[in-house]
Amino acid sequence: MTAPTRVQTPAVAHLVPLLEKLTLEQKAALVQGADFWTTVPLPHIGLRAMTLSDGPAGVRGPRWDEREPSLNLPSGSALAASWDEELAYRYGAAAASEARRKGVDVVLGPTINLHRSPLGGRHFECLSEDPELTAGLGAAYVRGMQDNGVGACPKHFVANDSETDRFTVDVQVDDRALRELYLAPFERAVDEAGAWTIMSAYNSVHGVTMTENDLLETPLNSEWGFDGVVISDWTAVRSLGSIPAAQDLAMPGPAPAWADLVDAVRDGRVDEADLDRKVLRLLLLAERVGALEGSDAAAPAPVDGPAFAREASIEGTVLLANDGVLPLDPGSLSRVAVIGHNAREARTQGGGSATVLPEKIVSPLDGIRAALADAQVTYEIGAVVQEGVAEIPLDQLVNPVTGEPGLRVGFFGADGAELFAEDRRATALVWFGGDAPIGASRTVVLETRYTPAESGEIQLGFAGANPGKLFVDGDLVLDDAPVLEGTDLGAAFLNPPSLTAAVRVEAGRAIAVRAEFTRAQGGPLDGALSVTLGIAPERTDPAALIARAVAAAEAAEVAVVVVGTNSKVESEGYDRENLDLPGHQDDLVRAVAATGTPTVVVVNAGSPVVLPWADEVSAVVQGYFGGQEFGAALADVLTGAAEPGGRLPTTWPAALSDVPVTEVVPTDGVLRYTEGIHIGSRAWLKADAAPAFPFGHGLGYTTWSWGAAQRVGDDVEVTLANTGDRPGKQVVQVYAERPDSTVERPVRWLVGYAVVRAEAGQTVTARIPLPTRRFAHWAEGAWRLESGEYTLRAGASVVDLPLDLAWQVQA
Repeated sequence: MTAPTRVQTPAVAHLVPLLEKLTLEQKAALVQGADFWTTVPLPHIGLRAMTLSDGPAGVRGPRWDEREPSLNLPSGSALAASWDEELAYRYGAAAASEARRKGVDVVLGPTINLHRSPLGGRHFECLSEDPELTAGLGAAYVRGMQDNGVGACPKHFVANDSETDRFTVDVQVDDRALRELYLAPFERAVDEAGAWTIMSAYNSVHGVTMTENDLLETPLNSEWGFDGVVISDWTAVRSLGSIPAAQDLAMPGPAPAWADLVDAVRDGRVDEADLDRKVLRLLLLAERVGALEGSDAAAPAPVDGPAFAREASIEGTVLLANDGVLPLDPGSLSRVAVIGHNAREARTQGGGSATVLPEKIVSPLDGIRAALADAQVTYEIGAVVQEGVAEIPLDQLVNPVTGEPGLRVGFFGADGAELFAEDRRATALVWFGGDAPIGASRTVVLETRYTPAESGEIQLGFAGANPGKLFVDGDLVLDDAPVLEGTDLGAAFLNPPSLTAAVRVEAGRAIAVRAEFTRAQGGPLDGALSVTLGIAPERTDPAALIARAVAAAEAAEVAVVVVGTNSKVESEGYDRENLDLPGHQDDLVRAVAATGTPTVVVVNAGSPVVLPWADEVSAVVQGYFGGQEFGAALADVLTGAAEPGGRLPTTWPAALSDVPVTEVVPTDGVLRYTEGIHIGSRAWLKADAAPAFPFGHGLGYTTWSWGAAQRVGDDVEVTLANTGDRPGKQVVQVYAERPDSTVERPVRWLVGYAVVRAEAGQTVTARIPLPTRRFAHWAEGAWRLESGEYTLRAGASVVDLPLDLAWQVQA
């Protein structure tokens, strides 16, 4: 059945004359991408191509290329841990500056799905478990980006809160939870921030895939007044059924599902008015971003990218526990042991399409050594975290053709003739757009000369989704094909399995390395390729690695152990199986703590992990995926040069078995959100269960005295004083309760928050707007307001609420 013709927004009326200049074929081309990242140009009406790019924690640009580096900002969960809307605005502005530097018009972010279950594999990219916190920060990000002339694309609309079977899963969620939780951040992004685009998700909701779902019209257009472009997630458009739906742009293009769009209009299967509606919205977007002749987008404000990345990482760093060992005093330390795989090879971002390629990364080891320049800082790996091959350092590689650092990549056709070649400066390579003729290539060859720094046996190999051969000094050492697990194309493409062979090397003696990959034709990613030539971790006995770490800790005055996840744990394309740290990291922490040396543990993870040793160590710092300046920011926090600014945007459990909502695996293709409105802290409160660290929790280096809360119009004012001896940051959190409600409600829900900063001894006041919508519930197809008295509680976390206030609400 064809849906009714959609109402056109008045914002596009002035563009109708341009529409009338277009042929049916031109209109059909415009609503599809020209390639992976750009739209179709129509010069005769003054329309240039628009370039889209991942985000959201930085801007990669249309080429996935280390020769064109990008600013690597802290991940979404790190941004949310700041609870700071001003910072989120500046974050969006910084991304806009990067976008224009890269020639990008629309950034695919922020990701504003919710942390419904801690097993969600992509939570590092999302913001938080709470709709109010996510909505406020997401809207601020959108404003910051669009005020600087670049379109934001909040994603993924809607209920794409986990990764398992994400292309096919049907999410069954009741209307109230859909409106109050999952749609709420998108509503604020549109209603408050005026988002110019929205990305539709892969999944279905109530049996209808999102690119054909009427939720794109109601509430997005008809209720919220969205006048922008709905962009599909890549390959999410399935059929011409998305034409009568409010799906405006199919990416990448040309979209196979819309290949016969022109014929469908001519034979009456598709109404041309639906096509015109999409074209006009695309023209409006072009006008907004300066892609239409005569239009000018706002010029982004200049940003010191690395400085902002460092500041944002500090603001999102959460001090979970501290017995007084922190902050460290650089002047009094002479011997410090830094331990952990992630201390040297930090994860600054999660895996998947959000990946950017920074020019430089400051690891925790780098940052600590720079901050403690007068101390002896030793390092031990302690426990292996990495799985599969990691790229080879550039300074150990020589391109055999140019003699410069790097490698040569050749692309060969079916007849063996070279089609194209390029000189690269990394061995982890992705082609997803760009100049290389991936689709026409049958064999791709990587060649370099590798000079090892140490003698011994290494595990040399490759990661990729294609069969490969590996040659060392002309001898074939590996000939194998990876076995892909699951059906998710994103996971197979961005996190493929590794294959290795043992190779004996000598320090300082170069070896010729050649890798050949055979490509299959066809499939939705026919024009894309991902390969890594690299070395897998050493196969040292885990007990020996821990023993070396223990010896280092025993010889030090303090031990800093950096633990974390790897790309097989947190990434786009699959969910997590558990919340455990990979490898032997728990054993490592316990062994180091048992030495009696004060032990500070830094967690380098984008979402919750269980910390069974938390009460055995001196301090626990959650650093998230802190961006390219992670190590410098961490050192600032550890030494007290900066205040740990973060508060948890997601509840952290002591054990997976304690978590009230965990399910991410569909049953017979269906994932049912049976918990309704009770996710995150709401679910923990309903279950009357105590997590390891509650929502909103975070410590600082000063102390606070909470004064009073009072009503001022529709705002609540909270006064508090810094009673310590140094400046500090506090996040004032306000929650509502209505225990005698006539409708089902959470025990307590977040209605507002604000960041305050105070000098030692200073009293400050936070003023937090509380519009009546914060107290409304969705019932019978509308927002309803239950009149009467609510109790507001204010404090430093969902369970640390020393202030209360009666709050009257009138319908």
